[in-house]
Amino acid sequence: MFTSLSKKLVLAASLSLATLGVAEAATLKLSHVRPQGTAIDKDAAQFAEAVKAATDGKLKVKLYPANALGDYTVVQERVGLGAVDMAVQPIASSVDKRFQIVSLPYMAQDWADAQKKFGPGSVMRNTVSDLYKQQGIKVLGAWPVYFGGVALNKDVEGAADADVSKAAKVRVPPIKVFQLLADNLGYIGSPLPFSEAFTAVQTGVVDGVIGSGAEGYYASFRDVTKYYVPINTHFEVWYLLINEERFNDLKADQQQAVAQAALEFENRRWETAEKDQAANEQRLVDAGATIVKVTPEQLAATAAKVKQNVWPEIVNDIGKEWADKILKAAMAE
Repeated sequence: MFTSLSKKLVLAASLSLATLGVAEAATLKLSHVRPQGTAIDKDAAQFAEAVKAATDGKLKVKLYPANALGDYTVVQERVGLGAVDMAVQPIASSVDKRFQIVSLPYMAQDWADAQKKFGPGSVMRNTVSDLYKQQGIKVLGAWPVYFGGVALNKDVEGAADADVSKAAKVRVPPIKVFQLLADNLGYIGSPLPFSEAFTAVQTGVVDGVIGSGAEGYYASFRDVTKYYVPINTHFEVWYLLINEERFNDLKADQQQAVAQAALEFENRRWETAEKDQAANEQRLVDAGATIVKVTPEQLAATAAKVKQNVWPEIVNDIGKEWADKILKAAMAE
């Protein structure tokens, strides 16, 4: 029979073995916002496989798609606290309104310009990384999503003309920059949480949505989208995040494996994102939507109007001295 001392020794040995097992094979939880089988889900799965292969299975990444760990605003806080290890998702500016600088409308002119302004080593990337770091979060990479547009449930006269006042109410994210954007596009902005947006369009509370692009509208609003206006409202980027302490606790070779997999994850996306945007616009058409033609003149006029009217308000709101310095450097890239 075991003595009391023997039992304690066996228990200690068991705990040591368990601790060794955790050290030898760890699993990181990674949250993202789209259902399984979508582009981000496939790319995240490829990232996870790369990490597993590079560490001989000693470090694994388990995906939690479709907001399974909570809405992205909640997940961002949880990553900062360490309750969730990783995420790839939109920025939540509710914790720090300075994040709105990344969502300034018409920051980028086209895909090549977007990569200069938001790619690795850019002013915007460094700014985003610094802001996340203050929340205990490390930015590993980015996943460029799309140029945004307007999804409508009815035919709206002058839908692509910012100088036409429209009797159309559209849902916008409860963020000041999008409220101002809707107003300057000639729509009536109605701030609503994402969870209420589909029902609001379906029941006629609002006539459409601003704040996403073809990928997002196809994923979440295709049944209520009759018209899509690709007016490049903003450039959407999701960031691949990890709790900074969790990353620092990894072994050096595991950190390198994660960083390399993240770089490949981002580079692949820059190569495919523009084609993916076109494919999602076609998916909207296949689902019954009409793409509203936007002329280069309309696009240029809209960008000029928004930069003149929206940018100064947001800059003053988030800190003029801080924002002006960043914007001057970013726009010179």
